[in-house]
Formats: sequence, C-alpha cells, structure tokens
Amino acid sequence: MGRERLKKLGQLLVEFNYITEEQLKDAIAKQGDSPNKLGELLIELGYMAEEDLIQVLEFQLGVPHVKLSNYFYNPQLVQYIPENIARRYNVVPIGIKQNTLLVAMSDPSNLLAMDDIEMISGMKVEPRISSRKDIKQALHQLYSGGEDDTTEIIASLDDYQGREEPELDKLKEMVEDAPIVKLANVIISQALQTGASDIHIEPQAERVRVRFRIDGVLRENMTVPKYIQAALISRIKIIADLDITKRRIPQDGRIAMSINGMKVDLRVSTLPTIFGEKVVIRLLTKDSGLIKLDQLGFIAANYSKFKGLIENTHGIIMVTGPTGSGKTTTLFAVLNHINSIEKNIITIEDPVEYQVSGINQIQADRKTGLSFASAMRSILRQDPDIVMIGEIRDEETARIAVRAALTGHLVLSTLHTNDAISSITRLLDMGIEPYLVASTVKGVVAQRLVRRLCNNCKESYQPGIGEEQFLLLDGKQQIYRAVGCNQCNQTGYRGRLAVHEVLLVDEQIKQLIVQRVSEQEINEFAATNGMKFLPEDGIIKVKEGITSYDELVRVIV
Repeated sequence: MGRERLKKLGQLLVEFNYITEEQLKDAIAKQGDSPNKLGELLIELGYMAEEDLIQVLEFQLGVPHVKLSNYFYNPQLVQYIPENIARRYNVVPIGIKQNTLLVAMSDPSNLLAMDDIEMISGMKVEPRISSRKDIKQALHQLYSGGEDDTTEIIASLDDYQGREEPELDKLKEMVEDAPIVKLANVIISQALQTGASDIHIEPQAERVRVRFRIDGVLRENMTVPKYIQAALISRIKIIADLDITKRRIPQDGRIAMSINGMKVDLRVSTLPTIFGEKVVIRLLTKDSGLIKLDQLGFIAANYSKFKGLIENTHGIIMVTGPTGSGKTTTLFAVLNHINSIEKNIITIEDPVEYQVSGINQIQADRKTGLSFASAMRSILRQDPDIVMIGEIRDEETARIAVRAALTGHLVLSTLHTNDAISSITRLLDMGIEPYLVASTVKGVVAQRLVRRLCNNCKESYQPGIGEEQFLLLDGKQQIYRAVGCNQCNQTGYRGRLAVHEVLLVDEQIKQLIVQRVSEQEINEFAATNGMKFLPEDGIIKVKEGITSYDELVRVIV
C-alpha cells in the first residue's frame, strides 16, 4: 500500500512536470538505501523544491498547506503537544476549531504521529502541510522562548549608546527601526507564551528591567541596556496610541492587535518615575475560551450552593475579592452558563475582557461620560433579564443595581472587599438602607487565586507541627510541596485555581442585616450554619494535593 502511494506521488510529480521520468527512476532506485520517503529523497537529490512537493501533496492528499513564516500561531497551544513529540514528528499546533486541533506537519500522511497527538491532546487532529524550514522556525519560537533572538536583537542596538535622551525627531526615527520593533514584539510574544497576565517595563538607574506576572507572581524575564530605554518605551506608547512627547504625566491607552495568531487586547499604563517612564501592559487574550462553571474550582458543597444561587431570576449576586482574584472570570462563567436565546443579557464593563456571542456588551468610558451608573440607567430601558456591572464603585451605581433587582432583574457584579460578609457592610457604608440590602442581595462569593502545584514534579512530605496544626491534620497524612522542573519553568506551579467562600443570604441573615449587627455576629452565625470560609476551602485543596501549604499561607493569611 505504501509503495503504491509513493508510486502515485511520483507519477503526479512527472505529470505536473516537476521531475522527469529518469529522475523518478533514479530516486526510486536509491530509495532502498535511504531512510527518507520519496518526496524527501527527491528534494535531497536536488530534483525539485520543497514548495513544489507541498503543492503536489496538497493535491494528492487533499490537505491544505500553510506558510508558517506568514502565519500567526498561538503560543498557548503548546500545552496540547509536548516539545519532544513536536520535534519527533516535526509538527506544530496552529489552532483549535471546535474540538479539533489544527497542526502543521511536513508529512501529513504520518498516521502514527496523528494518533499519538490525538491521544496526548484529547482532541481530534486535522493536519496542514508546511515546509520543514517553517516548522523548524516555529518550533524554535514556540518551545525555546526565542531567547537567542532577544540577545541578537539587543546586540544589534549597540549603536544607540550615547543617546539616552534623544531629540524628538531622532526618537521618532528610532521607534521605527526594525530592531526596536522586533524587541517590543518579542517581549509581548514571550509574555503570551509564558502565560503572563502583565508585562512590567521598569527603568532603573543603569538598566531597564522587564518582568512578567505569571500565575500572580512577578518574575524577571530580561534586562535591556539603559540606552534602549527611550526607544523601547516610546515604541510601546506608539502602538498604544499614546503621546510620546508627554513623559511627565501618567497616560493610559489600549490597542487590539494580533500576535502569533492570537487576538490580544493590550491595556497600556505609563507612570513617570525618577529613572523614566514605567510601563505596565495588561494582556487580555480574546482567543482564550471561557471557563465552564464546573472548572472554577468549587468544592462540592460550595458548588451546590453557587448553582442554586445563580438560578435566581432576580436579585443581586456579588463576587468579591482583591484585584486579580479572578472575579470577572467567575462572572463570565455564570453568564456563559445561563446564556440562552430566551434571555436578554447586557453587561457594562471596563474593559470588555471576554467577548461572548449572544450577550450585549458595553464598554464604559469615563472620557465620554459613559460611567457604570449612566450606562445602567440606559440599560434598564432596554428590557434586560440579566445585567452584569463590572464593579459597584459608588452609591449611585449601588442604588441603580438595587432598583434593578427590585424590579425583577438579576444583577451580577463585583466588589473589592476581603471576604463575603464585609461586602454587605460595604453596601451599607455606601448609604444603601439595610432593608434594601436584605431584600435584594441573594448571595456573595468571595475568592482568591492560588497557584496549582505542577503535577509533573510536586513531591509529598510529612508536614511539621505548625503545618499540621494549621491544616488540622492527624499526624499521619502527607501533603505536597513545589519542586520545579522544565514543564513549570522551575517554579513548581502551573496555572491557578480559586479558593472560595459562599454566603447565602437566607431569612436569618436578612434579619441580622436589618438589625445592623456587626460583621463578627454574622460571621459566627454563618459558621454555625456550615459556611466554609476562605482558609477552610484552601485547607481542603492543600490536603487534596492541588496546592501547597506555603502558597495558601502566601495568599490567604
């Protein structure tokens, strides 16, 4: 069967005038002594170009070809194909279509490779043809982090020395130079590849430090010479449509762009420091799928409470926690779960982080006067069933949310408080009457994000006395700690999950709110009625080996 297929390929190459009959016969004769397939051998003998072979294979196999050098690929896809498999089969992941992984291969007839990738990724595999050269370059960028490229780019900027504060006209020329453009692109690409949520570009006295926030923790990625500072920061400001002439006032901007096949929203903030402008870039990837409700990390008891909570048809449901605790992710998991053709769902956000089909999303903009409160007033005239407010920031927004809940709408929102019960106090402090809070708030979820232990390298150990007391262990149970390996970039952790506490505002809690009792009294009542608080939820996840004691203490205590 294999010989017939190769023979057919050879006949096609002759028919398309890429090779002669004599060249085909010569290659077939030499094939017995070569491990290469016919097509590879013809290229090796110099009888044809690889680009021509790809065109014929596309015709013969019915597999489309892609030119990866002009292709934007998503670095986050490397989680589906380990590096050793990618290099063994000369294959790179280039996209996901429904539950199918699209891959570029130099040999799409390799069924063994596709079977292995399907088993590892858990998805069907759909091949594309690409040249070995393109795949080699893609493998380098996807799996090596492009460190060599960064070094070469910085080395090519040596002639910038002595120009720390260039004139404006010269600066405008510098930011268009290919090396500066490449350096800015490489920084953003590496941040995306490592799963960073933020990039910090920080001028120091004698250098510029670049750090990435990965899984909630800042890590230094590289340093660049001081003489590159003005051009690099100005390049970032230009792509974010900021004014490069204004260096002594903070500026904020954003831009949507495509980087390596991923649609990314960059939120850029600049701040003048004594050593120059510090830049922070928030990376919002529009291609990352929404998390499902059962992927939020709720323990069984809390998951049951939460599902019951979001089945309400009216009232206020709040998710609370500090900045970066995953509140928006949780809210959109809820919206995605309850979204249907029968419901009119409208959101007001700043910024719009997830774009969801079937939901009407509004971008708040203080510059144009479109605040949460003003947008909410207009939303309520749009006959909504469900309204999501990015954040309740003031009394005006809180009162409109209460009015919406009282008139039969389900309102989802966030607050910045340390725990679930203090969010009730926050609404009261905003001036909302206790009876209104009691009659509209259905429940509150407080959460924090902790890092997941890397399953490849985590190790079990016998905890010390202090750990046993905190975790309420019996002295026999072992727990896990971080170690570090290549798969987790030597951190011991890969990804994050939430720890939660869920407060249901039942009739007894309503009475306590109306009576304006202290937070402590509500806490005590909730505890006696089985509410699990943040530390307790975290302890369960430490015992299950999902996270570590050290990580829980870092985030919760």
